[in-house]
Amino acid sequence: MTRPVSRTTTLRRLGFAEPATAAERLDAEVLAPYLAAADARGAPLPEALGRVADPDHALLTLLRLADSAAATEYEHHLAAILSDDAPGRRRLLAVLGASAALGDALVARPGAVALLAERPGERPVLDLAPEDERERALRAVGADPDAAVPVATMTGEQGVATLRRTYRRRLLEIAAADLTSPDPLDAFPKVAASIADIVAGALDAALAVVRADLPGGATGVRLAVLGMGKTGGRELNYISDVDVIYVVEPADGLPEPEAVRLGARLATALARAVSAVGPEPALWPLDANLRPEGKDGPLVRTLASHLAYYERWAKTWEFQALLKARPVAGDLALGRQYCEALAPMVWTAVERENFVEDSQAMRRRVEENMPAAEADRQLKLGRGGLRDVEFTVQLLQLVHGRTDDTIRSGTTLEGLAQLAGRGYVARDDAALLDRHYRFLRVLEHRMQLHKLRRTHVVPTAEEDLRRLGRGMGVDGVDGAATLEQRLRQVRREVRHLHEEIFYRPLLPATARLSADDVSLAPAAARARLSAIGYHDPDGAIRHIAALTEGISRSAAIQRHLLPVMLGWFAQGPLPDYGLLAFRKLSETMGTTHWYLKLLRDSGGAARRLARLLSTSRYVADALARLPEAVAWLDDDEELAPRTVEALAAELAALQDRRTDPVGRVMAARYLRRRGLLRAAIGDVLGLGDHTRSVLMITNAADIAVRGALRVAVDQALADAGLDEAPSRYLVVAMGRLGGREMGYASDADVLFVHEPLPGADPELATRTAVAVATGVRQLLGQTGAEPPLEVDADLRPEGRNGPLTRTLAAYAEYYERWVEPWERQSLLRARPVAGDVELGRRFEALVDPLRHPRGGLAEAEVRELRRIKARVESERMPRGVPPNRHLKLGRGGLSDVEWTVQLLQLRHAGDVPELRTTSTLDALGALHEAGIVPADAAGRLQEAWLLASRLRDAIVLGTGRATGQRADVLPHEPSELEVVARLLGLEPGRRLDLEEHWLRTSRRARAVVEELFYD
Repeated sequence: MTRPVSRTTTLRRLGFAEPATAAERLDAEVLAPYLAAADARGAPLPEALGRVADPDHALLTLLRLADSAAATEYEHHLAAILSDDAPGRRRLLAVLGASAALGDALVARPGAVALLAERPGERPVLDLAPEDERERALRAVGADPDAAVPVATMTGEQGVATLRRTYRRRLLEIAAADLTSPDPLDAFPKVAASIADIVAGALDAALAVVRADLPGGATGVRLAVLGMGKTGGRELNYISDVDVIYVVEPADGLPEPEAVRLGARLATALARAVSAVGPEPALWPLDANLRPEGKDGPLVRTLASHLAYYERWAKTWEFQALLKARPVAGDLALGRQYCEALAPMVWTAVERENFVEDSQAMRRRVEENMPAAEADRQLKLGRGGLRDVEFTVQLLQLVHGRTDDTIRSGTTLEGLAQLAGRGYVARDDAALLDRHYRFLRVLEHRMQLHKLRRTHVVPTAEEDLRRLGRGMGVDGVDGAATLEQRLRQVRREVRHLHEEIFYRPLLPATARLSADDVSLAPAAARARLSAIGYHDPDGAIRHIAALTEGISRSAAIQRHLLPVMLGWFAQGPLPDYGLLAFRKLSETMGTTHWYLKLLRDSGGAARRLARLLSTSRYVADALARLPEAVAWLDDDEELAPRTVEALAAELAALQDRRTDPVGRVMAARYLRRRGLLRAAIGDVLGLGDHTRSVLMITNAADIAVRGALRVAVDQALADAGLDEAPSRYLVVAMGRLGGREMGYASDADVLFVHEPLPGADPELATRTAVAVATGVRQLLGQTGAEPPLEVDADLRPEGRNGPLTRTLAAYAEYYERWVEPWERQSLLRARPVAGDVELGRRFEALVDPLRHPRGGLAEAEVRELRRIKARVESERMPRGVPPNRHLKLGRGGLSDVEWTVQLLQLRHAGDVPELRTTSTLDALGALHEAGIVPADAAGRLQEAWLLASRLRDAIVLGTGRATGQRADVLPHEPSELEVVARLLGLEPGRRLDLEEHWLRTSRRARAVVEELFYD
């Protein structure tokens, strides 16, 4: 048997917070006929009350309303509305549940209930135009809306009371339509516009009333009332200050001073009519403080006086305020004249010095001056609040609106849609901001409706949040908890977009350009390009045209980007090349959704890209082959060095998903390409010192060798028809790879080692090991989509004449019997890089006594090394290259420093453990710490080695040439030397300083080499 449900349980389920009290109120005698009539029609009142924001308060106010209407002519209106589940009843109950203030007004004047009933044939209140509200308001006070200067027939307190009552009746109808809208977010623009329209109507009616109190209606004075802020934007709140500015002009031959005096009198009386205490409550404060000079300035001015002020004295924020100026009452033609006259100043205000920075600083000050207790609850001024959206839209309009008159709407949502349509804001971002702005404004409306008070602080009381959540009418928001959750999400996302768009670097950069520069008109652009350093302005014009012509969204966004990026390209040494590279990159990316959005919205990606493309051919070429890497420019984490462990894990994942050898080795080479590009970007942008890029390049090579060895082993076994490898394999890094000192043009010097497994056929093991070593070299060196890495095994025993790979035992035998001094020297930088870890340890144990000999080198070995060094200097220097310009083999170059350090390591590392390192600079530091090399000498060697290494890398970065002898030669050509100088951080035009710096540094280093190496 089903247990009967109690009445209080039913009421609680319907949404009543106090069901017992609600039950008592429903039993009130005065409600009985209404309840009975509704039940008879199958539309019970409790269910209807349960659908409103606050059922308990709605019921209480309904009870009071029934008492107020009892035994009056209005009783039948109330009965007719309440008896049926029709729009009229839904409107009434929604108002009673959401607004205590409007409920009290209905109780005081129950006849107003009729306003909420259906009126067939009458247009819905939210569909009325401003002219409709003006006419209604003027007729209410007996003024002719068609008259040139409407003058009311109702005067004094009667006229004021009438216009106030008319306004409140319309506000009731708007609120009812808003609260019962099937989608309040969708209805919001109409609601806000309707409120602004009844405010404008009330101002016109008030002006007509106060004119009636002056002789002849003061028709000799033309007075225009300009709505500012949300009034001007037709996006007003239920309760808000109404910001206005007054413009006065004489008519009918009245002297200007008299017109100004009468205009001030009209404006003062107008403010009293809507704001002063009277028989009917005041409507709202009428605030004229946005006028020139604020409170200290005259209340009214002529148009000429306004223009004079704005031309000479106005501050940045005043032009931003004028963006929303709109004639709302009085002489509308004069108001339009005012807007037309000031528009050029408004839309060129962005050209003022620091306009954008001042606007951004003003927003920060607003946040900083907010009371801490309100910060998290402030819907208007707080982080992620309404002002974040409004300031974002207005700043974009002011920056871009001077050359684009299609984005000048004074209404926030219309302006946002225009900005999105023209490509200034991403469509997805604009849609999100639109939706969230509507949510915040609807919440603001629900907060203000409750007591018809101006408030922007979200309440904390559970019952208030419950009422607001239930009254929002938004999917997923039905109470306090869901409202708070949605509000946090909205504010978080609004703030993110505000910070991304409002503070984007393109805005101040665009603002600093002239209107001609922004327009990209060919004649103006050609002159600008020539002036800022482009060598081929006509070619640049063709690139600009290719990027910006047409009506596509990509072309529109390019028209926003290029005026600024052209200047950024010109800050690099290769502006023409940078623009060409940008064109190619943009064409490669095509309609990729994120590319142009990133450049437009990012905090620094566009500027970084411009610097890269106009400074480094190497990076430009690499980005053309890996365009998705442009996304890294917005995230320093993406540009950060990767550890070998992280790269190894990524390599394993990539290779495990591939089966063909080419695909697997290309995965390893792809990782190297990414590492090289990351390092190069960091070098050009100055994200770290030279050690950072050297380590990144070396790690990338390490991973490539590891990946190639893995593939080469599998391939060799497959070719030999073997299921298991007959040997363990090892690749030993040598040279700059072993020392972790690789540059962009470095080869990979290596030794190949193998060790046959017990029981393996020695001949088969050797044959397979040679196939593995050959495979590594071929897999990394062959041409393809990924850059090759030449693997050089010439440092092996016997050089090119010796076997490509040896067993560990063979290495031991050779080194024991035949090791040469140069081989000891080469082993100083030997480092296992790929293959069997244990075999690597044993190899190091084998070579350590050779490279760190106890007691140092014999004198004969020292002489041999000196002989070889001298021969290298005389025989390997390229013909025609001045020795003082060759960075590797020249006097004081890399070879000088490295041979000197390595000779001292061979002589002392056996006794000084700190010298047992593969790193040149670490060894140099240890030599100084051990007292072997004086501080001054060590400093000169270190400076020369670092400078030579940086110059070599800069030559590759600037020219894009990673091979050939010229990569080791300091350029003679002024253009190439300029690029290298800029890459090393010198100011434009200081290339000769760099040349002199190198010559001086290398000369001083050579003197140290002469002393330490040859003496």
